Amino acid sequence: MLQLTDITKVFRTEEIETVALGGVSLTVKPGEFVAVMGPSGCGKSTLLNVLGLLDNPTSGRYVLDGEEVGTLKERQRTRVRKGKIGFVFQSFNLIEELNVEQNVELPLRYLGVPARERKQRVTEILQRMAISHRAKHFPNQLSGGQQQRVAIARAVVSNPKLILADEPTGNLDSKNGLEVMQLLTQLNQEGTTIVMVTHSQRDAQFASRIVEMLDGKMV
Repeated sequence: MLQLTDITKVFRTEEIETVALGGVSLTVKPGEFVAVMGPSGCGKSTLLNVLGLLDNPTSGRYVLDGEEVGTLKERQRTRVRKGKIGFVFQSFNLIEELNVEQNVELPLRYLGVPARERKQRVTEILQRMAISHRAKHFPNQLSGGQQQRVAIARAVVSNPKLILADEPTGNLDSKNGLEVMQLLTQLNQEGTTIVMVTHSQRDAQFASRIVEMLDGKMV
């Protein structure tokens, strides 16, 4: 599914050079659920940004679904990101001015999916996420657990090949956090590849493989 080979990411200012990733290599097979663990500042979020094509690596090779994507320009990265990757964030990242249906529909609009198909797919995924009764509500009318269900629905409605999850239970209580991890596990069991960064040992136990980072490197 994806392969990183000797990936580095260096942030430079006029006076300071910070090495966030110092030669990371990682292979994730189709259908795997990989949890990346490590202390704050170890490079987990930078790694996720590279995996999600939100940023290019400074050097190294990144192959996603058979395509070299580590050197793509922004427009090309956006194309791959919209077509193949779904994101689930700790902070939900829902658009406050849009209701639940509209938030979930957004990726399909970006992909140019016809209106009738958009409606059908949104209806189906909201039912699956047990949030269809809130379809006309806005994010500020939802609990944290409900907002994360909407965020997961938005991430998977376009049938991405890869889901990237950044501390997906970080803002949730234990009960809602457990339900979110169970939803991600179900998606993985159906064939979706997932890479999750987390501080939570409990969450990591849901993954099929755990890798650890320290000081910008795999350990």
